[in-house]
Amino acid sequence: MVEPKLPDIVTLLADAYKSHPIAKYLYSFQDAIYSLIIVLILTLLAIFASRKHELIPGSRLQNAAEAIVGGIDDFVCGILGPKGRRFTPFIGTLFIYILCMNLFGLIPFMKSATSSWSTTFGLAVCVFCYVQYTAVREMGFLGYMDHLAGKPRGIMAFSVVLPLLILVLHIISEFIKPISLSLRLRSNIWGEDLLLAVLASFGVKGVGLLLFNMLASVLTAVVQAVVFALLSTIYFALALGEEANEDIA
Repeated sequence: MVEPKLPDIVTLLADAYKSHPIAKYLYSFQDAIYSLIIVLILTLLAIFASRKHELIPGSRLQNAAEAIVGGIDDFVCGILGPKGRRFTPFIGTLFIYILCMNLFGLIPFMKSATSSWSTTFGLAVCVFCYVQYTAVREMGFLGYMDHLAGKPRGIMAFSVVLPLLILVLHIISEFIKPISLSLRLRSNIWGEDLLLAVLASFGVKGVGLLLFNMLASVLTAVVQAVVFALLSTIYFALALGEEANEDIA
């Protein structure tokens, strides 16, 4: 059974030039192309928003950009405390990038790159690597292993069995996090795209449901971007351990 899909410009171009060698590259790098399009759009918006930077925003674009950055900073620092501001650029970029990719697929003849696991897994691996790097940098390798072994241990501190077991379980859970994080985002966006494709196949009879589900897809796109950013922030809080908890307190 062929999976229903909404037509997109890259696939249409590849189908039109099947005999040309470039067609196989369009098929293979379809998601990368849409990801790069989002990067280009966000880069241009960032350039225009900061081109005439003023202390008191004079343009709507700068005003909107500062409002978004301020909201993301409050979101991150609300979880990690004041020291979490250093993670605002990373988490904020993730949120905006994922949100734009999610919404891009709702534009006719475009596609959400986040409907592909290769895209979402790559983003999740970036989060995983940065979290592990931050934890090792803050606590040292042995300190991080000690943190993963669990605290407080009480009388069981004199036993190596339970802390070692907890250490192994935590290490496994750390490697599972990027898989669950990426699959959650990919599955929701892919499911929404699949549903829209099915409704579109109904023709005129499915227009009402199609429009309703497109509005619902906008909500899903926002929610999934927030969830990805929220979980990434929580991973930093868990990796930093007591330091992050003290900041929150």
